[in-house]
Amino acid sequence: MRTFKKIYIEITSVCNLACSFCPPTERAAKFMDRETFGTILDQIKPHTSHIYLHVKGEPLLHPRIHELLDTADAKGFKVNITTNGTLIRKAGPKIQGKPALRQMNFSLHSFDGHEGSEDREGYLRQIIEFAKEASSQGVYISFRLWNLTPDNLTNLLRSRNRATMSVLEDAFGLDYRIEEKIMPGSSIKIAERIFLHQDHEFQWPSMGAPEDDGKGFCHALRTQAAVLVDGTVVPCCLDGEGVIKLGNVHETPFSEIVEGERANNLVCGFSRREAVEDLCRRCGYRKRFG
Repeated sequence: MRTFKKIYIEITSVCNLACSFCPPTERAAKFMDRETFGTILDQIKPHTSHIYLHVKGEPLLHPRIHELLDTADAKGFKVNITTNGTLIRKAGPKIQGKPALRQMNFSLHSFDGHEGSEDREGYLRQIIEFAKEASSQGVYISFRLWNLTPDNLTNLLRSRNRATMSVLEDAFGLDYRIEEKIMPGSSIKIAERIFLHQDHEFQWPSMGAPEDDGKGFCHALRTQAAVLVDGTVVPCCLDGEGVIKLGNVHETPFSEIVEGERANNLVCGFSRREAVEDLCRRCGYRKRFG
């Protein structure tokens, strides 16, 4: 049986921001109900014990996220949540102290990626307040600045990141400048259970992007898979439009889907360092793995 390090579950396709680095989904706006969530967890249970609430959409928008965490805990799952952090003041009390919550990933680059963002310090202050409390309860925190450009930093980007890092340095009493110690693609520990990860911005794969030679490797369906809000199973968290539809858990059991012909062809292709799916040949993220 195929097992995974993690499985992404998209509990909503709705987001409260419109970031330049994240193309809006053309799929229907939808929130996953608790019964459906529980059914999906039952199906994926033989394959993993870690789920990530993430693909497209903002998980903290889900009005019942606290109930979903309770369901995950009852079924023996640990949960990572990836969020833009703008709703943490309202949603924080719902998720604080939930036993299933293992890690919170805050995409801090969302602040500058969303046109019209205001009050950087206020935005960061709310996130930091939550992070300090949650980390004291055993939750891991990852602050993400995934906005570096291939030709290194522009002056504007450098000044924006410096402003964000300065707030973090003050909040955690750091006696160094973060950029002096961190390398792109890596992370540093800034407090107990709290890390900052910096990396280059990536392009979401699209069928409208140019196709490359298809050479390379990917961890899709090796370490991860994803279930979209409508139940569609896709190979990875970057197939945000459900282009590579492997099946739907409302029609076919998850175990059968990930062992199906299309899934196996994809895995075998990458074993040969060859992308067999059209979308994969248009995905630059694949090149990170050589």
